[in-house]
Amino acid sequence: MNRPRFIDQRTAILIVVANMIGTGVFTTLGLQAAGIPDGAALLLLWLIGGLIALCGALSYAELAAALPRSGGEYHFLSRIFHPLLGQLAGWVSVTVGFAAPVALAAMAMGYYAATVLPAPPTAIAVTALLMVTAVHAFDLDLGRRVQVVATWLKIAVILLFCAAGLALPATSGSLSVLPSASTLDAVWSAPFAVSLIYVAYAYSGWNAAAYVVDEVQDPRRAVPRALLLGTLIVALLYLLLNLTFLRTVEYDALVGRVEVGALSAETIFGAVGGHLMSLVLTLLLVSTVSAMVLAGPRVLERIGEDLPFFRPLSVRNRRGAPTRAVLLQQGLALVMILTGSFEGVLSFAGFTLTLFAVITVAGVIRLRRREPDLPRPFRVPWYPLPPLVFVLVSLASLVFLALERPLPVLLAVLLLGLGWVSVRLSERP
Repeated sequence: MNRPRFIDQRTAILIVVANMIGTGVFTTLGLQAAGIPDGAALLLLWLIGGLIALCGALSYAELAAALPRSGGEYHFLSRIFHPLLGQLAGWVSVTVGFAAPVALAAMAMGYYAATVLPAPPTAIAVTALLMVTAVHAFDLDLGRRVQVVATWLKIAVILLFCAAGLALPATSGSLSVLPSASTLDAVWSAPFAVSLIYVAYAYSGWNAAAYVVDEVQDPRRAVPRALLLGTLIVALLYLLLNLTFLRTVEYDALVGRVEVGALSAETIFGAVGGHLMSLVLTLLLVSTVSAMVLAGPRVLERIGEDLPFFRPLSVRNRRGAPTRAVLLQQGLALVMILTGSFEGVLSFAGFTLTLFAVITVAGVIRLRRREPDLPRPFRVPWYPLPPLVFVLVSLASLVFLALERPLPVLLAVLLLGLGWVSVRLSERP
């Protein structure tokens, strides 16, 4: 089914940036610091995460240029490996792939806003979720315009925040970001490997433009550029943000805290200014939720076009919005907000999404061997190094997470089992 191509190059880049910048970078540093009490190792963690994300983006860019169709992992895995694997990826997209990140972003908004507003975090999260849903569920063009404005605002505020923080001397009791004798030990520790999953989640979204290929103008060129430029922009902003957080927050206050940005803002701008900045950061997370609501339902409707069981998800309203897909995704996110803990949802989502990203990136190698003559307007430079680095490092992190946090892994296996049953049911006439 042909879709109107309303996404230009700039909007495609902003979709990638908005999908990436959000929950992870503003919430996971405190969880990482609990097991890694070394500032240089923590910064290195984010640098490695950026390089891995870039390797993934290069791989997805080749796939998106060679196989230009919306659907992300669902489309790629169906085409490269087997329809069943693609359908399992689709099941993950329907149940977790976007609903969990939306839930986490909304929960993070709740935590940040609760430092300023006299309201419980859950109530704030639910309210924000319902408001964004109303924007995207019924009017396609309104959702796009809101996304562009919100993302530009997010970038500007982050740069202002970092400039103000880095202009100050380091806070007493904060972690030094200079390498020391303990840095190497921290890098080779199990918490470092587990934290890579958190960082990988923070960088997730570098593949966002691949989910909306059918609506991007000149997709064979625009989508690879959006994936690469968006990832590079975010990697730079993440390093600046985490350097700012580490310099402005005492280590004892940092450990285990979710609202890291609020703590840093209070140090930089004082109590009143910190509260205002926390409110601004809260509003910026709206862009993250909005971006995932823009991308996610496009995958769901693509699945609905192919699988009879999910056919209702492929229907759009008179204004061009995939209303049913949006409402399903947001409904699942609402359930996660009301029933799950932040760290639990993060570990579960991080493991599941990383697993399918690994399989998809490995598909670059398989497709090159199986179809060497397939036109590839974009080819991964330094092949096969980027896909191999992504696959090996990500697999190592998944193994460590399985050993350290077995419950999220068991839940992921259960989810895939349910997905297999669902796929089999969808194949019945």
